[in-house]
Amino acid sequence: MDLALQRQLEQLADFGNTNDAAVGKSGTRMLNITPDTGEFLSVLVRATVARRVLGIGTSNAYSTLWLADAARAIGGAVTTIELAADKAAMARANIAKAGLGDIITQIEGEAGTWLAQAPDASADLVFLDSARSLYLAWWPDLRRVLRAGGLLVVDNASSHAHEMADFVEAVKKDAAFTTSLVPVGKGEFLAVKA
Repeated sequence: MDLALQRQLEQLADFGNTNDAAVGKSGTRMLNITPDTGEFLSVLVRATVARRVLGIGTSNAYSTLWLADAARAIGGAVTTIELAADKAAMARANIAKAGLGDIITQIEGEAGTWLAQAPDASADLVFLDSARSLYLAWWPDLRRVLRAGGLLVVDNASSHAHEMADFVEAVKKDAAFTTSLVPVGKGEFLAVKA
């Protein structure tokens, strides 16, 4: 990772923490991943040679930049989806500043609608950090979009375990998936498709 991107990520992490503390429980929180989760995602993308990365829940692009830096190193690309127009605009600016716009496709819209039309087996790695109440409804399409051997990574698996319990149980019961809960950041639920 180059020094300019490293500095930008540090600034975005600081901004997210400061913003979220100031606005409380409002919808204007960035809800960024932790820096150690970013490092973990970077390693996962590189280790699995995930050239087609899908991120659901862009916010201000903090996690997207971690994913894109790793994808760029292996000749890959990232598609990221964000529903909130204000966050999508902020993400666009941060992606441009990072100089990663050539490998990031940014979608502004509802993830479930986008997933329903996405091609089968079109993602090597899916990073899910969005509206947890929708994960179970999205599961059939998430499962379909992830290629055989692909990896699903879900943030907040420990911090919001109660909100994700039904989804996690559904994935664990699916014989095509091997799962693990990794105690990084706010907890990362990993599922590898056979």
